[in-house]
Amino acid sequence: MKQNVYFVSGIDTDAGKSYATGYLAREWNKNGKRTITQKFIQTGNVGHSEDIDLHRRIMEIPFTREDQEGLTMPEIFSYPASPHLASRLDHRPIDFDKIKHATEVLSERYDCVLLEGAGGLMVPLTTELLTIEYIAQEKYPLIFVTSGKLGSINHTLLSLEAIQKRDIVLDTVLYNLYPTVEDKTIQDDTMEFIRAWLEKYFPETKFLLVPEIGK
Repeated sequence: MKQNVYFVSGIDTDAGKSYATGYLAREWNKNGKRTITQKFIQTGNVGHSEDIDLHRRIMEIPFTREDQEGLTMPEIFSYPASPHLASRLDHRPIDFDKIKHATEVLSERYDCVLLEGAGGLMVPLTTELLTIEYIAQEKYPLIFVTSGKLGSINHTLLSLEAIQKRDIVLDTVLYNLYPTVEDKTIQDDTMEFIRAWLEKYFPETKFLLVPEIGK
């Protein structure tokens, strides 16, 4: 596989990963990097990934040939839960070979692939495998989504320690400003705190703001 696949994870289920993934793909495409998004494992859907739908709306493109072929949504489970539970409730195991093959095909057709995970880094894929362990195993550089909501500093720093412990390359931290909040006191302070922490402990990591689309 070409080294052009980036795994997208975040502090939790509500970090805005899908929003941020679509936004980054849109910006990379505008800058001449042909980028496709893939939903690693989708839960809570049947036959189609709602997260891919959101990506395409934000990217302002129609469904792609790869969407039609199922390459961007290789594993879909019906129950809205962590992959290990959703898989068990649907009575079938996650097909990691199918996911890996789909990612490889996308990486050959595009300059970059943004591979969005399900939930946060410690979400279990199976009883034996956490999301963060899959990222480390596949040696994917990580794009990590956080935000300015109350509690984000705690969740972010815990995640950064786990990333460092597993020698995962933290390519970019995306700071999600969506949805807009009226009182920006916590949001602004959290942004500065995380930015300063990265400068000290992850000096090679990029820090980017994800604005509300249209702003």
